[in-house]
Parts: sequence; structure tokens; C-alpha cells
Amino acid sequence: MLQTFRPALVLLVLFTLLTGIAYPLVMTGIGQALFPGAANGSAIVRDGQVVGSALIGQAFTRDDYFWGRPSAAGAGYDARASSGSNLGPTSQALADRVTSEAARYGVPANEIPIDLLTTSGSGLDPHISPEAAYFQAPRVAEARGLSIAAVRDLIETHTEAPIAGILGEARVNVLQLNLALDDLA
Repeated sequence: MLQTFRPALVLLVLFTLLTGIAYPLVMTGIGQALFPGAANGSAIVRDGQVVGSALIGQAFTRDDYFWGRPSAAGAGYDARASSGSNLGPTSQALADRVTSEAARYGVPANEIPIDLLTTSGSGLDPHISPEAAYFQAPRVAEARGLSIAAVRDLIETHTEAPIAGILGEARVNVLQLNLALDDLA
């Protein structure tokens, strides 16, 4: 019986050490060496304080800031509760949420860029489309006492192109755009 269990026990210990300890340590070391920013959460630091992550959205509600996509993650942008809503196009809950989001903007839903009304797959998306940012420019410019042209220039400066020119769509990171707005003041 010992002849049967001994090789199994040795392999269990060996593969536990390899896949449970050695491999994660090596991958963590490579990640820290080659991509330290990403490996540490893509933190955005301002005056020595972490103000957010470039990868996780935040709730902005003041009129002098750009608002991001609604969140389906917990109580709002809770990374521990990341998930989509799984609401389909015939869902009354989705229709109610879109209606309540549209009410924030004070115009009919069909006049608002869709990414300002719907959540992303993770519920944590920190980006909006350039169209969604331009849509909000008049509100932000008025609240900050800036010209619409200055705000539109800021949006243009912070618009990220698709990766390698072909993957994804143009996007604007809401936190970085709002931090740039603060820098104008």
C-alpha cells in the first residue's frame, strides 16, 4: 500500500511547490520587473497620494466633473463585486435604469451617448467614448467657468486611440480627464 501512496504523495508535494509557490513567485517577479505600474494596480498618484486607478472607474457626481459609465459592481465601482448586470434588452430593470440615468442629464435617452446610460461588462470601466465626453463638455465648462473650446481641447488631448490603431475604440479615461480639469484651475 505504501508503494501506491508514496509516488502520489511525492508528486502532490512536488506539483504543489511548483504550481502553488514557484510559478506564482516567478510570474510576480517578472510582472514587477517588466510592468511595475500594471503589476501594482495602475495607480494614479497625485501629491504622493493614490487618487485612483487607471483601470477602475470611480463615481463622479458633481457638475464640474465628467461622469463615467454607470456601474453594475456592487454599490458602485466596488472591484470586489465586479460583474455585469446580465440584463437583456427586454428587461424592465434595464429600462428603468436607463431612464433614471437619462434623468441625470435632463434630456431624452435617445440623445445621450449609449455608454453614459449602460454599464460595461465588468461594471468597472474607467473610460467613456469621446462622444460621451463631448456631450458633457457644455455642463462641465459652465460649472467651471471655462470656455467650451478649452474643455473640448482637453478632451481631445486625453482621447486614447485604439491599441495598435485597430484594437478597440477611441476612449477617454474619466479620472485622468478630471485630474487634468483640476490642473487647469
